[in-house]
Amino acid sequence: MDRLHMSAAIGLAARGLGATWPNPSVGCVIVSSGGQVIGRGRTATGGRPHAEVQALAMAGGAASGATAYVTLEPCSHHGQTPPCADALIAAGIARVVVAAGDPDPRVNGAGLERLRAAGIEVEAGLMEAEALETLAGFFCRVRSGRPLVTLKLATTLDGRIATRAGESRWITGSEARRAVHALRGRHDAVMTGIGTVLADDPDLTCRIQGYAQRPTIRIVADGTLRTPPTARLIATARQTPTWLLHHAESPAAAQKLEAAGAICIQVPKDAHGIDLAAALTALGNFGLTRILVEGGAELAASLLRSDLIDRLVWFHAPALIGGDGRPAILPLGVEHIAEMKHLVPRNPPAAFGHDVMTEFSRFTP
Repeated sequence: MDRLHMSAAIGLAARGLGATWPNPSVGCVIVSSGGQVIGRGRTATGGRPHAEVQALAMAGGAASGATAYVTLEPCSHHGQTPPCADALIAAGIARVVVAAGDPDPRVNGAGLERLRAAGIEVEAGLMEAEALETLAGFFCRVRSGRPLVTLKLATTLDGRIATRAGESRWITGSEARRAVHALRGRHDAVMTGIGTVLADDPDLTCRIQGYAQRPTIRIVADGTLRTPPTARLIATARQTPTWLLHHAESPAAAQKLEAAGAICIQVPKDAHGIDLAAALTALGNFGLTRILVEGGAELAASLLRSDLIDRLVWFHAPALIGGDGRPAILPLGVEHIAEMKHLVPRNPPAAFGHDVMTEFSRFTP
């Protein structure tokens, strides 16, 4: 029964992915001493109220003597809301089952200790691996100072994203493209390069009606601020937040773009242009936890060369373009087999119409 209720809490947490940053998406289920579910909640859109507060509000006075199943250690510090550990104690919860500890230095075991000190039975580690799937972005930001980065590619079987003339719509079918929109909705932000903006004029939104609870931030790596004010990303910047990462001092361009509603964020420069590691740290400082990178080949290669890709989602269409087509990834400078970028399969391949999606994690020796 413990696993059943924790599984339900993890499912609740998964619903909030992409909507709760800078806070993690947490799920909580409260079960009475008689085994009845009396409260359910997840972190609200925008990051608060927290899951425990939502579930306790539903349970009301019946929470006394109940068990709370929470995917992340209840917070113990005063932020914009009081500690969730104190709320559980005040409600008379008798037992708390937690999937994962909170790596935030302000918590990091203190929440569990506060519960134990109040006489509450505490068990930790149940279904931790499953819960960490919903917490991966938050953990990455706390531990590494940057968001979790997922690279999405949609190519032919031979790794091409366009013909030699630049034609690219559409390589994958409608089912795969719908899956990409859902993927966008589960991330805090979608990032692309200036080359893709100039070539394709994308809008990078989740276009599944009612799917995304919070607009997904759109980010462009645009070192010299070449994004035209007429681009769709800029034309809709007041409705869907658009951030431009740049390294050059371009006050005139920045003024025009910001007048249209975009936000220009200046970051350091390296030998290749934008210092992507520094840029991701800046995005982490803004509170972003999960970023989906879509196009282009240069941005993908730069992130891979810098070892900044945590996950890869690859959609393969059963088609071939050939060596004169445009590759999904520009050269990585690999001269020896031992230098190849290795990945670890995450889930079995999934079919979307005739296309196949394969997921990978970074290889950690």
